[in-house]
Amino acid sequence: MLMSAKLVAAKEKFGREIRVFETGGLPTPSEVPNTEEPDDFYEFTAEDYYRVMASKKEDKYLKTRKIREAEEAARRSRITKVVIRIRFPDNHTLEVTFHPSEKVQSLVDLVKKVIARPDLPFYLYTTPPKKQLKDLTLDFFAAGFVPGAIVYFSYDLPKGDDAEAANSGPFLQEEIMSLEGLDLIAEQPEPVQSAPEPTAASAVPPPVVQESKPGEKKPAKPKWFKM
Repeated sequence: MLMSAKLVAAKEKFGREIRVFETGGLPTPSEVPNTEEPDDFYEFTAEDYYRVMASKKEDKYLKTRKIREAEEAARRSRITKVVIRIRFPDNHTLEVTFHPSEKVQSLVDLVKKVIARPDLPFYLYTTPPKKQLKDLTLDFFAAGFVPGAIVYFSYDLPKGDDAEAANSGPFLQEEIMSLEGLDLIAEQPEPVQSAPEPTAASAVPPPVVQESKPGEKKPAKPKWFKM
């Protein structure tokens, strides 16, 4: 695979693969919608509680602790990359790769390096329901972000002129915005050259079987004939 020069420069500077694209139109089924519902919409009912507890009890009897730990270790060893997408209020998305064992703090540190106003307080959250990322000591496995996740960005400012000015954008630095639309370019495979067909001059003619004409055959002498 080939990569554009800007993406290569960004990877060398930040030590990570970075992509920027605009999220337009309706979200795909694999993405989390950017609309927020009231918290009571996600209220955990008693029926939900008993259903979850029943499934947990079943898991407890079906699997021992050692088996679960072995399965979790095997699952972690198979995953070597986490793709995190940070959605900004202006519908731009920053996609960054991390190692699963890294801390959520590394995500926050990366965001500080790429936003247009790093001097302003901000926070990241997931939805639905809206949940702010507070425990930055968790790794991406423990945070539930494996193999990937979508998080959302917001400045942490009280309502007012400063908040309106900050939220009017742009949210990413010009250097990062210049990566918009750039992606990995598939390397074109070289055409396979077939062996040249032999020319008339170089072709070896097949052996010619010479057939004798009937008139040229010598009659065989009978055994009783004597000179």
